[in-house]
Amino acid sequence: MRPSPVTSAPAAAVAAQPSGGRVKASPLAKKIAAQTGVDLRLLQGSGPGGRIVRRDVETAGAAPAAMRAVPDAEFEDRPLSQMRAAIARQMPLSKAPVPHFYVTNEVAMDRAWELREELNALEGQPKISLNDLVIRACALALLQHPGVNASFRGDAIRVFHRAHIGIAVALEEGLITPVLRDCHAKSLAQIAVESRDLAERARVRKLRAQELSGATFSISNLGMFDVAEFSAIINPPEGAILAVGSVRRVPVVDEAGLGVGRRMALTISCDHRVMDGAMGARFLQDVKRLLEEPLRLLV
Repeated sequence: MRPSPVTSAPAAAVAAQPSGGRVKASPLAKKIAAQTGVDLRLLQGSGPGGRIVRRDVETAGAAPAAMRAVPDAEFEDRPLSQMRAAIARQMPLSKAPVPHFYVTNEVAMDRAWELREELNALEGQPKISLNDLVIRACALALLQHPGVNASFRGDAIRVFHRAHIGIAVALEEGLITPVLRDCHAKSLAQIAVESRDLAERARVRKLRAQELSGATFSISNLGMFDVAEFSAIINPPEGAILAVGSVRRVPVVDEAGLGVGRRMALTISCDHRVMDGAMGARFLQDVKRLLEEPLRLLV
């Protein structure tokens, strides 16, 4: 059997307009083409000097789909925004030279969830987010584990006596990390008010330069995106960063039998030059204990 002959495309669809030049078309023809999806570059104009006019576009609109506009290329190169360029410069300096290790633990968030709801039901009090509870827990734990509140300085490890916590805020064009200072000395209510203020001003580009530097520890929370767990990249010269997942309702087994509980994964990324696994694990254990016994966060 002979193969079927291949039908060639109609010659009428051949572009008469120069590939790199300006398309000659009347304003009405351009308007109709935009409405119907006809690519003017594929048309041969019947107007004066080869100008594309209304009837050319209307004829093409009734023609096969080959005449319709299609993307010229399979991709486009979008220039980096100023923020994305800064992230691109910083990330290789963060990940490559810093020997990361990771420790993950699961936290029972049932009591913390209930406490938050009770606090948020009080009139005249600032609304508390789950992230505020995590910030407060980390601030208290950093006082007990100063080796985590530290950074590598070449020939020394600098240990900080105050907890300045960077709070990652996602923007459309990238990530920004304003710093909440002296978290160890702030109440849960103060943390709630100040962290919300920082996040709101970060989104409208109203942060001061000094509010973007000086963190001794950072927290990145993707729980609002329904992320179960993840690992974050350390922001040098900090020695660690905590990644916070979403609170999920999962089956749990306890003394009462099978039930449903709220669980949240925490993963700490640590600089192995600053600390070892046991130190990171002990810190995470204390954060877990504080969140599972949340009244301690109010003291």
